[in-house]
Amino acid sequence: MPPRSTSRRGGPRGSPQPSRGASRGRDANRGDIQPGGSPVGLASSAHVKTVGVRRPGYGTAGRQLAIVTNSIVTTIPDTIIRHYDDFSSDLHPRIRRLLLKKLEEDVAPNIFRIKTVFDGRKNLFASYELDLGASNSRQFDVILVPRTASSERPPKVYKVKITKVNEINPEVLHAYVNGRYSIDEEVLTAIMALNVVVRMDPSEKYPFNVRSFFTDKEIKNIGMGIVLWRGFFQSVRPGIGRMLINVDISTGMMYKPGNLIDLCLDFFEKQNPNLLAPSAGLPDRERLRLQRFLIGLKVTTPHTNSTRPNAPPRVIKKLSSAGANALRFNMNGVMITVADYFRTQANRPLRFPANICVEVGSGALIPLELCHVPAGQIMKKQIPPEKTKDMVEFSTMKPAERFQSISNGLSTVLSYGQSEYVRSFGMSVDTAAGFLPITARKLDPPKLKYGQGSKQPTIQPRDGSWNMIDKKFYKAEDIRTWVVVSYESQRRFSADVAKDMVTGLVNACKTVGEWENAQGRVAEQLRAAGSAAAEKAKREGFPGGPNLIVVILPDGGNEIYNAVKHFGDITMGVATQCLKSSKCYRAKIQYWANVCLKINPKLGGINTIPDPASVQAITDPKNPTIVMGELLSVYLDRMFVNFYLSAGADVIHPAPGSQERPSFTAVVGNVDSDNAKYIATMRVQTSRQEMIDDLKDMCKVCHFSCQRWTILDRFARKSCRNTLVIEHR
Repeated sequence: MPPRSTSRRGGPRGSPQPSRGASRGRDANRGDIQPGGSPVGLASSAHVKTVGVRRPGYGTAGRQLAIVTNSIVTTIPDTIIRHYDDFSSDLHPRIRRLLLKKLEEDVAPNIFRIKTVFDGRKNLFASYELDLGASNSRQFDVILVPRTASSERPPKVYKVKITKVNEINPEVLHAYVNGRYSIDEEVLTAIMALNVVVRMDPSEKYPFNVRSFFTDKEIKNIGMGIVLWRGFFQSVRPGIGRMLINVDISTGMMYKPGNLIDLCLDFFEKQNPNLLAPSAGLPDRERLRLQRFLIGLKVTTPHTNSTRPNAPPRVIKKLSSAGANALRFNMNGVMITVADYFRTQANRPLRFPANICVEVGSGALIPLELCHVPAGQIMKKQIPPEKTKDMVEFSTMKPAERFQSISNGLSTVLSYGQSEYVRSFGMSVDTAAGFLPITARKLDPPKLKYGQGSKQPTIQPRDGSWNMIDKKFYKAEDIRTWVVVSYESQRRFSADVAKDMVTGLVNACKTVGEWENAQGRVAEQLRAAGSAAAEKAKREGFPGGPNLIVVILPDGGNEIYNAVKHFGDITMGVATQCLKSSKCYRAKIQYWANVCLKINPKLGGINTIPDPASVQAITDPKNPTIVMGELLSVYLDRMFVNFYLSAGADVIHPAPGSQERPSFTAVVGNVDSDNAKYIATMRVQTSRQEMIDDLKDMCKVCHFSCQRWTILDRFARKSCRNTLVIEHR
């Protein structure tokens, strides 16, 4: 058997994941569903009551045009959907799916007469009643036998408990899409069930994540061991009078298939396999970087095919710190190296015995050259910054190309009519009719108002763009003192080039500057550059430190960028503007105009505001508007406000594969009636939780900031109670 490390094996893979949107049952006494919707073969609930506000009608602004959406019409099931959960939630999703398949096919085929659908976490849906006894709950013993007869592990018995928690009447969806029922947990659970139904078949055939699956019909190798696969996103969504399936293309990052040693070389962008040997100078820092990239990757071992032809893939746990010819273990009382073991016991002399080994989940140590990476493994890690451009280029398609790609997928891999799961739930997807045509309206963009001295005070953007020539900022902020710091090499960005860059920026914003060349510790160098600029400004009669630091970055200077932003935003509280040397080298005036568009707001200025005449709905002083999250409706009813407050909220989650890292939430809102000055507040919350826990308190921060702004701003209007509240997220 392969050598094993001395570390102990950990617990079971995976961790419990909470059910999202799972309904725990509803009170039977719901309001009445009025007749008039699409009939179904079910008795309408006698208690369905519409709450909320029904849409009063359709708008008339803009120009009508006919468009085709990337949606197809689907029917609503005509039978009750049974919802079950508590499905071994402490196991990895892959194990749970295997257990469900074993349970349906071998353990209890008499109960699971027709296949059910499962979301991989804990929500199980069936189109018929499962015979679980009087308590509607039953526990099963499911045995997973090792794939190979020679495996030393005994069969493992899993306890799988299935419990019925709810019955979903699809009639609520008919009432909802026809405007006779408001959205609630029952509607959301019904939509979730239909999503699980349409996604079940592709999840059994292709690599997938929650909402998308990926095929190898269109791929691109972008280097660093990453291959991009074109995929398809699908989501069941309510429309007006019908349910729709929204289909779009998506992109998945896959590990490059083939020999593991080739993958490692591709990651380092090298070609010499000997560079993977610690004795040849592989730095420990680079080894750990490779280890983070490979953790969780599944590999097969072709050298064991003769003895274990059906051996399952092994999961990489870490990399060894020494080469195979230096790693020793005890074999029958004799110390032997890994390289000697494979040469004498497995009759596989290594081509690169000095290279490092991988340690798999069982503790076995396997040389890189003996591992094979199967195709189609999703890389659940953050894409390297230097590969973001390749990802964007592959993902971005012209509308006609995107539409054609979706159409091709609809006729090949998205075969809803051939899905036994879609048929078993009584759904019918009208792919023959094609994508849904609708009538849309193209709204005129609001006019933009610039500052005094502009030859054209107001402009009308066309096709999303406009020209800055002969236009002045609505409020231009002063740059008192500023400093330029270059992290590019003197050879590629000389002092003369830097002076040309300063001249270009000076011509754009009419100020002065100083150039500083720096390398090494970023914070110390920026602080020293700022002190030098302050001393010079003091001698010239401008006391105080710089309020702007312009930094020249080399290509691939992401770490420097992060350090600069940390210094400016957190340590010193000074505005920073980073420029790529390749972009600002001999740049033209249009480039510097765009740079000024970024610098001015950072210093507190205002570039432009929407012309009040073109957006009266949010700028009318007689009908002041506030836009916030829904948790503030009651709170705001007691407040006196006189401005339009636009608040946007979002959640950012840790990178794929990150463990024990929190999610961050943010709410950004404007603090003036021109919708031009913004503040932000942030919080930390439970990892990968989508709902914002502190939304109410965060919106209060934005609201009180608005009040303070009206007190401090001498141009603020007279206070009055708001008469219109618009809520959004």
